[in-house]
Amino acid sequence: MARAKGKDDPLKNALAFERPVRELDLRIEELKAAIAHPPAPVPAKGKAPRVPGDPGRELAELEGRRETMVAELAASLTVWQRIQLSRHIERPGTTDYVEMLFTDVVELHGDRLFGDDKAIFAALATLGQRRMLVVGHRKGRSTQERIECNWGCAHPEGYRKALRAMRLAERLRLPILTLINTPGAYPGIGAEERGQASAIAWNILEMFGLHVPVVSVVIGEGGSGGALGIGVCDRLLVLENAYYSVISPEGCASILWKDGQRAEEAAMALKLGSDTLLELGVADERLPEPPGGAHRDRQAASKVLADAVQRHFEELGALQVNDLLAGRARKYRQIGRFTGGTRAV
Repeated sequence: MARAKGKDDPLKNALAFERPVRELDLRIEELKAAIAHPPAPVPAKGKAPRVPGDPGRELAELEGRRETMVAELAASLTVWQRIQLSRHIERPGTTDYVEMLFTDVVELHGDRLFGDDKAIFAALATLGQRRMLVVGHRKGRSTQERIECNWGCAHPEGYRKALRAMRLAERLRLPILTLINTPGAYPGIGAEERGQASAIAWNILEMFGLHVPVVSVVIGEGGSGGALGIGVCDRLLVLENAYYSVISPEGCASILWKDGQRAEEAAMALKLGSDTLLELGVADERLPEPPGGAHRDRQAASKVLADAVQRHFEELGALQVNDLLAGRARKYRQIGRFTGGTRAV
């Protein structure tokens, strides 16, 4: 069956490797619609009415085939394909998780110095019975929103807004949840003139001293200092198809080989993957995603995230402030420990 092209094409956002599954999804949706609203049979003149095939049986077969295809896809994903999933246009972002999981949301705006950067979302909100501060990168959903949010690349005023909100949460004795999803901080001239590096550095320093629990979750891309600006925490969680790195694969390829087209090769060399983050002790927990990615079942993905966040806040909330701060410092001192020669760094 021919599909519409352009903006109405239901497959326009499908990645190449997931397209066969998405095509099967469409066929299943069509069958379900046909079963729910079957056309009235019109017999030909002088003939018995034609007996249609069994759409219910076909539907069951297609659903079984889809389940197998999705499982096979999830088991065979390469590092580069997982990075593509982390950037998927339909992947749930900060505002999606806030809408699905939180109540009594009160958004905070501005850094009280320059302006309000929409690339950083900050709000007081309630998850279950726990009031907290939520800070996260916001990429935007429509084209206009993406432009306003600069595709999740924050300016210094965004990081200053985040720090202002975190200090407020500390005064109110509220735990802090940060949701990381950025290619990196914006490197433009204006951002540099307004102190981009300084803003990120101050956030890193100040977050080490926050007297309340901090849990960070990498929900998509975790790019360089742009991620670190809200990423100093007591527990770092990473979704299965997310990555957290000193540089994007495109940036790495451009530096090493002067060729951004070799991004896939760079991704392999950098070992960009949530499993590697767990092995190296950078991440404290790897959160499973629905087969095929978080965008295939947003509700399931959000439940996994919410359960993990609640569990870690429960554990951290039992600690005394001195133990909390000591544990946070110890966590980062243990990352990147190399042995060999005469000393360990």
